Amino acid sequence: MQNRFLRRFVWFAIIAAIIVTLILFLGSLLNSKKPAAPANTAATSSALAFTREEIMQVTAVELKQTLALSGSLRAVEQASVKARVAGDVREVMAREGEAVKAGQILVRMDTTEYQAKVDQARGNLNAARAQMDIAIKNRDNNSALLDKGFISRAAFDNTASQLAVAQANVDAARGALDVIQKLLNDTVIRAPISGLIASRNIQPGEKISVDYRLFDLVNLKKMEMEAAVPANEISRIKLSQKVSLHVEGMPETFTGQVTRINPGTQTGSRSILVYIQVSNPLDLLRMGMFAEAQLTLQTKTDVIALPMSAVRKDSNGAYVYAIEAGKLIKKPVTLGMEGRSDEEPRVEIISGLRLNDQIIKNDMGNLRPGTAVHIAQQADKK
Repeated sequence: MQNRFLRRFVWFAIIAAIIVTLILFLGSLLNSKKPAAPANTAATSSALAFTREEIMQVTAVELKQTLALSGSLRAVEQASVKARVAGDVREVMAREGEAVKAGQILVRMDTTEYQAKVDQARGNLNAARAQMDIAIKNRDNNSALLDKGFISRAAFDNTASQLAVAQANVDAARGALDVIQKLLNDTVIRAPISGLIASRNIQPGEKISVDYRLFDLVNLKKMEMEAAVPANEISRIKLSQKVSLHVEGMPETFTGQVTRINPGTQTGSRSILVYIQVSNPLDLLRMGMFAEAQLTLQTKTDVIALPMSAVRKDSNGAYVYAIEAGKLIKKPVTLGMEGRSDEEPRVEIISGLRLNDQIIKNDMGNLRPGTAVHIAQQADKK
């Protein structure tokens, strides 16, 4: 009985020892795996995270220094059509917005009065010519009589004078006919230039006076912007400088150039007017449109230029934050010309950076150099 009890006790002890051993083994195994997770978490939390959009790679660009201008557009070639003679309007052959060619008939006036004056002037000319023919015959006859001694020199000189008067009368009559004929021709009014009818101020049946304004014509193929430039900037403006224009309400960018510079300043503002000509082959631009322009003063190619937001300044000068070997570093830079690249304001970096350097693009406040940097991938944004 006692031996049986001892055997059972030994078996219980062995089983208990095995269970305790298994528990200790499993506990040590779990403890050995736990420290790795906190270490990785600490490493990740201590690194600065940036997205791809917040980092840029340094490349060579074209940098343009520009001057902002603004003004309204107008047609380079425009004309006012006025009446040259007074009279009644019979036909008006163009309306606002219609395209016309140079020499095209716009208005026909009543010609009755002017035609009658032409006929009268032509009759006066014919009568003067008849008188001149008589005077020529008298001179020739008296010349023969003078040679034979039948008349005196004074009598001959008198017939010669009569011929001179007759010749003058012919010339005067011819001139009067030319004047009246021109008036008759002016009853037909033609377009002085090719373009579009901007305004029409006449209707058939109206009676008009001399210099009455009938039409306004504009040629939109070449437009011009008048812009005021401060006097302290005018020395930098030169003829043929390129200009890019953005017109209000239109997505297109138009190009032009400086064609004229006013020799004087404007009263009051002391600014100087500059005239910028813009080609408009498709007639997209219209008179009176407001435009904002960027006049190119200077251009540099293949230079390092960063957005303004990437450059910071302190008492020691300008600097940028760059990423090298996975860490953030502070790099002093020397600045050059300010301008625009791809319509973005940028500043030239003369020294301190190299091509393909990675730069923090945005101003994110004071950062600690030497901090590890983590660049978020596309999956990190989800």
